[in-house]
Order: sequence, then structure tokens, then C-alpha cells
Amino acid sequence: MNSPAPVTSVSAGFSTANPHALATILEASETKSIIASRDIFDISGTKLWARDQPVSQALQRKLLDRKLRQPLETCLYAEDGVNGRALVQAIEVLLAKDTPLSLLLRRYDDKLVHSAHHLQLHPVAQLLLTAGQASRPETFEHAVQAMALAGALMVARGGDTRELRQAMLCGLLHDIGEMYIAPEFGEADAAASLDVQNYRHLVVHPHVGRLLIEQLTNYPPEVSRAVAEHHERLDGSGYPHCLQRDQVSPLGRLLAVTDAVLSGLRGDEAHLARASVALRAVPGEFDLRWVGLVSYNARTQPPMQAREPLGAIQQRLLALDLALQSRQNTAASLTLAAESAELKDAIALAQHLLGRLRTGFNASGLWSPDAITEQDHAEVEAVECELLGRMQGIERAARLRAGESLPADDEQRLELLCQALASA
Repeated sequence: MNSPAPVTSVSAGFSTANPHALATILEASETKSIIASRDIFDISGTKLWARDQPVSQALQRKLLDRKLRQPLETCLYAEDGVNGRALVQAIEVLLAKDTPLSLLLRRYDDKLVHSAHHLQLHPVAQLLLTAGQASRPETFEHAVQAMALAGALMVARGGDTRELRQAMLCGLLHDIGEMYIAPEFGEADAAASLDVQNYRHLVVHPHVGRLLIEQLTNYPPEVSRAVAEHHERLDGSGYPHCLQRDQVSPLGRLLAVTDAVLSGLRGDEAHLARASVALRAVPGEFDLRWVGLVSYNARTQPPMQAREPLGAIQQRLLALDLALQSRQNTAASLTLAAESAELKDAIALAQHLLGRLRTGFNASGLWSPDAITEQDHAEVEAVECELLGRMQGIERAARLRAGESLPADDEQRLELLCQALASA
């Protein structure tokens, strides 16, 4: 269970210009003033771009396959880029919306606005945030939501000014590594639209974000570490390194909850209680100190409504329990036949994740028809949806862990496992 997720060929170095980040910066330069803050040289000393010269498409041609003396990101500056005032305006727009997230944030609005105004933005962070705001507005909005939610949770826990600003900075930067992968592989649509091959690109973005912050900014190590950990889970089921318990830092735990809540609030039926259920569906994934704050705030909001009759949900829950048992049996039988270490590792991961789902199912008491009452009808429905979604995701996790070079017989065994998982 401690094997890290495989890393794809997405470049984590900055000696050459990343094509996706460069394309985003160039698109932003059409509406923003982005200039060279110093002369740009290739590794041999050839001058490619002059200081104070505005960025244009001609820069892309000059940078093609060139190794640079300094990373491109450290050579550019956004004159009219994102600053404290822009962050305050973005938070105020967010607070003015009628959403479950806004209802939570308004309890802490004064401190959030004040801290956003005083966040220290390193020029590299400012450049990339500005580029995202101009050319990938949905990613900038997500960054602002994460900044505000991480800050609100820190305020609710009683954090001091330094802790609050650090939490907000981590939230703002947590997905900055996504700028270095193609936009179609972004996290927002990953669960619904990405196949395993494309998912390999997405899973490296926390690692790329960490390298970027470590190598190109002067932010403290706690920030880069938290960014690297925002998809890790305390039970070892996260990515990219399958960290467990104390291996995940305090800020990393906060970011994991923050990002999971925002994921749970996507869609037309967003409700904070549904996001709270997602945090609790599988015990041991998230830090309960942060989960408790989300659950408390969820109870202060209007109750969510169930979509289907209680009887239909009860029948599906019985089928879900049988499906979990069946898939566990399938995985156990394939383990005995597996030849390669890669397949055995993939099956072990699937067994672990299935076992975690069974633990969550049993802990919820949903196996007992008498446990479901009309009062918690909607929450039970949310638990069912979350467990089904997790079960469907195990197929992709197993394929990702197995890699792409299995022996032919093991490839067939993997297909059998994945077909069983997908059929859920």
C-alpha cells in the first residue's frame, strides 16, 4: 500500500518552458501586461528576449526546445497582475453568491477579506495566478474558493494571523501544478471524463506544484509540502505518494479536506451536508478536527432533500453490500493467479480500497434496514452515492497502479478485475 502512484512524462523541471504553462501565459498576455523582468538567455548564452519587452507569440517560437539559463517563470512579470486588492474583490464576489459555500464563508468574512488583502504574492505565483485568471478563469475561481475555505476553517479552529494567512496561501496555490498539464486533464472534470491514460497526467500535479514552489519561490517549506499533499489520505489511499497518518502535515490535512469539500460542492445539487457526508463516508481518510468543523457548519444550513423514495434506496444498499463482497472475492481469487509484482500490487490496492468501503458501509449501519429512518433519509442517499462513486473509482486506481507493461496473462486478469469493478 505504500507504493507511490506512477509518474508520467509531464516535465517537473523548469530548464525548458513547459508548453502548457507557456500557452496559458501567452493567452493571458493578450489582455494583461506581461513583460520580461530580465533578459532571457538560453543555456549557451544566446539572448532570446530583452528585458522590459512585452510577451508575445514570437517568444514561443524562440523558446522552442531551448534550455534556459534561468526558468522562464522567474524572467517574466505581470504588471497588472493579481494582487491583494484583486483577491479581496474575488472573495467579495464569492461571498455575494447564494451558494452553500458562501453561507459558510460569511461567518468569517471580515477576517478572510483582511487576510486576503495582506497575502504576500511572490512574482512567480502572481504571474501564474494572473495567467490562470485571464485564460483559465474556472481554475482561478477554484483557487479563490480554496483560499477562502481553508482560511475559514483555520479561523473556526482559532488559528492566529500567521496560521490564517498561511492556510489561505496554501489554498490559493494548491492546484498551481495543473497549469503544467493540458487543460483537458484538469481536476474539475476528472472523475467524470478522464480515462486511465489521461488520468496519469493529472495525478502528477501536486508533485509539480511542490517543485515549482520549492524551486522558484521563497515560500516556507510548509507551503510546498501542503500543496504536494492535498490529494493524500490518512489511510494511504491518496496520491501521488500514498502517504499515511503522520506522514501528512497539518496544512496538508487541511488542504485535503478543503479540496474534498469543494469537490463535493460541484454540480447542480450542491449542499454542504453532502460534502460533509463525503468526508465521513470512509472512516480514517481525513483529519477529524477539520471534518468536525465542516459537519458543524453543515448543520447550520438548511437541510438537504432526498431525491428518491426511501424504499428504493434500501434495496440498492442491499445490492451494494453484495457487490462489495463479490468484488472482494474476485480480487482475492485473482491474487492467487497473478504472476507479476505489478498486478499483485494493483490487486492489493483494489482490495485495500474495497475493504475501506466495507468499513465505511459497516460503520454507517446501512446494512440494517432498521437503521434508516425518514429523518436521515437524505443523508443515507448521499452516503450511497458517495460509496458508489468510490467503488467506480477503484477500477481506475487499479489500472493506474498496474502500469502499462503487464504480461499478457496478467493483462487479462487485470481486465477481469476491472470489468467486475466497473459493473458496479
